[in-house]
Amino acid sequence: MSLGETLAVLTEAAGFDMSPRSERPVRARCGRLLKVLLCGKCSFDCAYCAVRTKREAYALAPADLARAFLTMHREGRADGLFLSSGIPRDVDETMAGILETGEILRRSGYTGYLHLKVLPGAARADIAEAARLADRISINLEAPSASRLSEVAGVKDYRQDIEKRQAWIADAMPGRHTTQVVVGAAGESDAEILTCMERQYRRLGTARVYYSAFTPLAGTPLQGRPAATLWRQNRLYQLDALVRAYGWRPDRVAEVLDGDGFLTDADPKILLAREMPPVDVNAAPYADLLRVPGIGPEGARRILDARRRRPLHSGADLRRCGVAHRAVEYLVFEERDVQTTLFAF
Repeated sequence: MSLGETLAVLTEAAGFDMSPRSERPVRARCGRLLKVLLCGKCSFDCAYCAVRTKREAYALAPADLARAFLTMHREGRADGLFLSSGIPRDVDETMAGILETGEILRRSGYTGYLHLKVLPGAARADIAEAARLADRISINLEAPSASRLSEVAGVKDYRQDIEKRQAWIADAMPGRHTTQVVVGAAGESDAEILTCMERQYRRLGTARVYYSAFTPLAGTPLQGRPAATLWRQNRLYQLDALVRAYGWRPDRVAEVLDGDGFLTDADPKILLAREMPPVDVNAAPYADLLRVPGIGPEGARRILDARRRRPLHSGADLRRCGVAHRAVEYLVFEERDVQTTLFAF
């Protein structure tokens, strides 16, 4: 196969890794991200993964991949690179190829966005080198616990190959590393994912946890298992925002789970607001404003800033603060003089 054909195959194979635009550092200005595998074959046995079914060992040499990406970057077809790999034989050998690719790019003068995947079982020195080269590094949990991963992957040791390495990643790149959970592959509940989520943000300082709804793939051991619904993935992202961005305690957001520990197809924030008394938009502190559906962290800060100048009277005032109209039904607009509002802070 030509270099272009091989690159196309390895780009398609990298699609399982989630990488929304919001994870990228603002300074990188990365709009078009090339996601690619260095090697498209893997000796690991993850039962949900299509890479394990590949017979042909499609792979690129680090120099070839770096050269191809730099060409795309110069032509305006790619702003950043997300590089992962299957593990055809040895983890250290594959990590060496990932790091060599990053080193070539940096030596060539590339200063743009670079995300390097850390493979399960990677050496600590390789993790430190990945942190030196990249804007972001990550290792995928895939499942929320060791017992759940053992149901879908027999080769990986969750505690040694993943959790231990993730702690090294947190030391090497605090606050700038991510991970991913495959939702529904191992039969886990959303309560289990919430416990995992809390550990990621509170103990490890993970920048983002990504959630990928399980899809059964032909040729894998789980091809007959039902797919996870997309709404479950999306509701987990909403739950995640309450823990990560709002700082809400897991025991508080867990109130939205049903008796079996699963989410329903409803916005968790709206469910938590059902018994909430009306919030006075001109007097409520930041934490109470955040409880209102339609008001996020930025909207709450804008409300605080706006009401220091004059009281807010209507939904139109809220819209000028960037707040969604649905927030109005949870609010009251009591008159407060400006001086009283200032003393409240």
